[in-house]
Amino acid sequence: MSIKVVSLFSGGGGLDLGFKQEGYDIVWAIDNNANAVATYKKNLNDHIICSDINYIDVTSIPSVDLVIGGPPCQSFSLAGKRHVEDARGQLVWKYIEIIEYLKPKAFVFENVVGLLSAKNSSKEYVIDLLRKAFNKIGYKLTTKIVNAADYGIPQRRKRVIIVGLYKGIEFEFPKATHNETGEGLKKYVSVEEALGDLPNAVLNENEKVRYSIGPQNEYQEMMRIGNGENVSEHFVSKLSELDKYIISYVKPGGNYMDIPTEVNSDRIRRLQREGGHTTCYGRLSPDKPSYTINTYFNRPNVGCNIHYSEPRLITVREALRLQSFPDKYEIVSSSKQGRNLIVGNAVPPILAKIIAKQLKKYLGED
Repeated sequence: MSIKVVSLFSGGGGLDLGFKQEGYDIVWAIDNNANAVATYKKNLNDHIICSDINYIDVTSIPSVDLVIGGPPCQSFSLAGKRHVEDARGQLVWKYIEIIEYLKPKAFVFENVVGLLSAKNSSKEYVIDLLRKAFNKIGYKLTTKIVNAADYGIPQRRKRVIIVGLYKGIEFEFPKATHNETGEGLKKYVSVEEALGDLPNAVLNENEKVRYSIGPQNEYQEMMRIGNGENVSEHFVSKLSELDKYIISYVKPGGNYMDIPTEVNSDRIRRLQREGGHTTCYGRLSPDKPSYTINTYFNRPNVGCNIHYSEPRLITVREALRLQSFPDKYEIVSSSKQGRNLIVGNAVPPILAKIIAKQLKKYLGED
């Protein structure tokens, strides 16, 4: 008998895809972003609704064994101010309300690392308040900062995963399978290992591109399962002449420190003088995982988004590959930034699948 799942704040379905691949039955999902919902429907199923969760009657949500999904993370991000009592921060408490009503056997809650240090206006740690609130309704929380690279994803993406199990059982997270050196475990999957088989990127964002070579390693084989001969979302972002000039100087693994002084930018000069924001104007290292794929990977000055060997930014498909989305996954969006939001906000499906497999031990399905 399959494990039935409700998915909240589903986005484009990265978390859901991993659980579905592991055999879970997702029966109901919700997100308020129309592009994400359209993408979810194209790649998973029609069981998602596009709506504001604040206005959902909890009694209309079906009874399930598991709830997955974390509220939007902006309120807890380490970048910028953390107003946990703004509208997005309040979504956490709606999440608790839904858990209390459904009483699933377990829930999986994903968020940014900043959640662990976020405080409310009374200087109380939000994570402590969450723990108390969940304990009160019968759930034991296990919290861990998880690095996606430790599980075979070609990206150093650190996120907080909270697993809540009903009636006081503590969840044990799956052990890492990869590390930096390969000593005792598999070596981290590198950017080139993840992307090296993709064909040349094109200018037309609606064009599908034919693979020019076969998969060269296990990761590439996994990404191409079920996709046929062509790949979508593999188009080049437009750059200004100045940005083209700037990135021509950035070495693999380098950043703004490689930019010549003749470039007239107070921000770049300040960064070169004071440091910080080390991924700004960053070029990927071919032999290492990428840094976190964010929602602005179509810009050179927000993260490490320059291709490791070509004079351009990474494509949407390359970002999807670094997030471990299979090549058959296609995005439906009314705008370019809408695409980027779906990719940058997603949970890597491979990480979701690993969590899903481990969770079966606690749900009687292993």
